[in-house]
Amino acid sequence: MGDIKKVVLAYSGGLDTSVIIPWLKENFGCEVIAMCADVGQGDELAPVREKALKSGASKVYIEDLKQEFVEGYIWPTLKAGAVYEGKYLLGTSFARPIIAKALVEVALKEGADAIAHGATGKGNDQVRFELTVKALAPHLKIIAPWRLWDIRSREDAIDYAEKHNIPVPVTKKRPYSMDRNIWHLSHEGADLEDPWNEPKEDVYMVTLPPEKAPDKPTYVEIDFEKGIPVAVDGEKLGAVELLEKLNALGAANGVGIADITENRLVGMKSRGIYETPGGAILYYAHRELEYLCLDRATAHYKEQVAIRYAELVYDGMWYSPLKEALDAFVDATQQTVTGTVRLKLYKGNIMSAGAKSPYSLYHEGFVTFGRDEVYNQKDAEGFINLFGLPLKIRALMQSEAKKK
Repeated sequence: MGDIKKVVLAYSGGLDTSVIIPWLKENFGCEVIAMCADVGQGDELAPVREKALKSGASKVYIEDLKQEFVEGYIWPTLKAGAVYEGKYLLGTSFARPIIAKALVEVALKEGADAIAHGATGKGNDQVRFELTVKALAPHLKIIAPWRLWDIRSREDAIDYAEKHNIPVPVTKKRPYSMDRNIWHLSHEGADLEDPWNEPKEDVYMVTLPPEKAPDKPTYVEIDFEKGIPVAVDGEKLGAVELLEKLNALGAANGVGIADITENRLVGMKSRGIYETPGGAILYYAHRELEYLCLDRATAHYKEQVAIRYAELVYDGMWYSPLKEALDAFVDATQQTVTGTVRLKLYKGNIMSAGAKSPYSLYHEGFVTFGRDEVYNQKDAEGFINLFGLPLKIRALMQSEAKKK
């Protein structure tokens, strides 16, 4: 990689990045600056600065990105209705581009030669980090230790950490790979690697298991403006505060647990458990409002766009031209997605309990089964005749063909 004197490392304080600092210094003889992005992982950040310095970092940046993360990454994906493979609400996927963006900004500020990350060579995150760097600062070199070193497992990494007196939050007794931010908490590895194994109850660290949720349902109302949530139960809230409130409500009612064996970008399937309580509520509520406010053709086409949008986010193509174009389409669809949705939360379930919008396309006068003066039912006969004409002609052709 040539002469590398200064590296900025995407640092979390977890197992992988904790051992990367001494490894970089040993193998490249370079200065290592740790950059930790606060995307809402909570108490995990408290010991990060001291741990990074004790591990050998010359400097530590802790960037508070929570508001930008919610407003600039979560809300656009929510508006798109993007869900990967029907279950995954993309919590890790859209966190990586904002972390990599901050990584690039620190590297440019510090005059670094390279950035480094702790993503493994088997996962999706290496792609997400590196595509963002290529899009924003293509001149920076990229060091991915998992593709270079002799460490081959998390057990090896734990042994390396112990040898170098580096405390890590992962032990061989609880060897799950976890990723946490304000949107979700993910779990992979260990007994979860067998899709036949039901998750153990102690896996869940955010959401109450549905069986232990209250026996009484909780009702919540969410207000949206142009597809963006702005209030809960009539109280206007900032983006971070709103999501935190819904996280608490959802978690207390066992909402938002997803168990999926997904297709990784790198070609293999992996099994993950995702806890996304507030996110699950918001996706459900947003979709309920779109049922009222979007016409049939737009709604159906947007469903197709949502699949592609989710793939782009999952694949690390956040800064791609196609995603920019799809964002423009999504924003156009959201101009009338304004209103209020009421939901009922009960033991892991989310149920509709009402929706209203000043832009609702639902018109009781047209759809009623009662007497009306606005819809002439005789009009349907001509419509059906024209709509079914191709079918009729095909049947006539088939009938004539059989006679020959």
